[in-house]
Amino acid sequence: MDIATGQRFIKNKWEGRRNNDSRILGGKFLPLHLGHVYAIVQASTIVDELYIVLSHSEKRDKELCKKVKMKYVESRVRLRWLHQLVKDMDHVKVIEIKDNYSNADYDWEEGSMAIKKRIGKPIDYVFSSEQEYESIFTKLYPESFHFLIDEERNTVPISATQIREEGVFKNWNFLPDVVKPHFVRKVVIVGTESCGKSTLTRNLAKIYNTSFVEEYGRTHCEKIGGCDGIMLEEDYPLIAYTHKVKEYEAIENANKIVFIDTEATVTQFYSELYNHQHQAVLDEMATLQDYDLCLYLEPDVKWVDDGLRNHGEQSLRLTNNNRLKQLLTDNNISFVPLTGDYNEKLNQSIEWIQRILKE
Repeated sequence: MDIATGQRFIKNKWEGRRNNDSRILGGKFLPLHLGHVYAIVQASTIVDELYIVLSHSEKRDKELCKKVKMKYVESRVRLRWLHQLVKDMDHVKVIEIKDNYSNADYDWEEGSMAIKKRIGKPIDYVFSSEQEYESIFTKLYPESFHFLIDEERNTVPISATQIREEGVFKNWNFLPDVVKPHFVRKVVIVGTESCGKSTLTRNLAKIYNTSFVEEYGRTHCEKIGGCDGIMLEEDYPLIAYTHKVKEYEAIENANKIVFIDTEATVTQFYSELYNHQHQAVLDEMATLQDYDLCLYLEPDVKWVDDGLRNHGEQSLRLTNNNRLKQLLTDNNISFVPLTGDYNEKLNQSIEWIQRILKE
């Protein structure tokens, strides 16, 4: 049944029924994709009240992801996706139904009872894209009509199963914008002064056609007119927090991967270097970070004085290099050291990046 026919069917068959009846569209949304979005939008234009039901079990959902190319996504993340998607649709509500079953022993009847109890009113329509659910929905929702939307997936040719099996990056264009940031791979590039971080970050972003984050510490120093001798203790947490905000902004606009110039441990390093102070708040921020790859640039290229740098003597560069590595180790941040000239480091970076994109 097409959408137009379905709308006429609803009007003719159900006109005069109680106004407080509800309609549901459920799923695992693992992950939420544009096929789901299409079904939700279509259903929302047909009925006056729609419940989107996230049915989840950590045990069952982890089983689905275990042998495929997608990591398990927590239910609260999926719930957030749905809320973001329908936040401007006043007559669409999102609920979650949790159970502890596996795929083998899932109790459909118990699940339907939980949905009915949670909604608390009659359910006259159940929307899906799967004809195979007809018999079970007839049994579980005998007073409801099973309405199929894009059953053949001609409009949006994708399924969550296909995405899990093939990987999210292969099906990137089928992910809604609210979903993409969760799967973006985050690559942070660290090192001491004049080792090529900024240039490498920009170049990688160009190669992968994506967003990047500049080192906010440099921007902050430029605003106040320098670093050495005029930095205050409170500057460093401000730098770290502002940098983190810019990370989130870049991730929202990223194309599968984002490149980040420095992080909280590097800010800690400069707090020690310029103000001789180790700040606990920066350690806490560093331990809460979550990057997929940390590239460490060794200081084996020529030091360049850009007006803000003050530590060009080679022995001092090596001392600073060892201290930064120790800080990263203390914060349990694993890193990949890159050596050689700018071209060699670029090519080493690409090799490591290709690995994480294939995982």
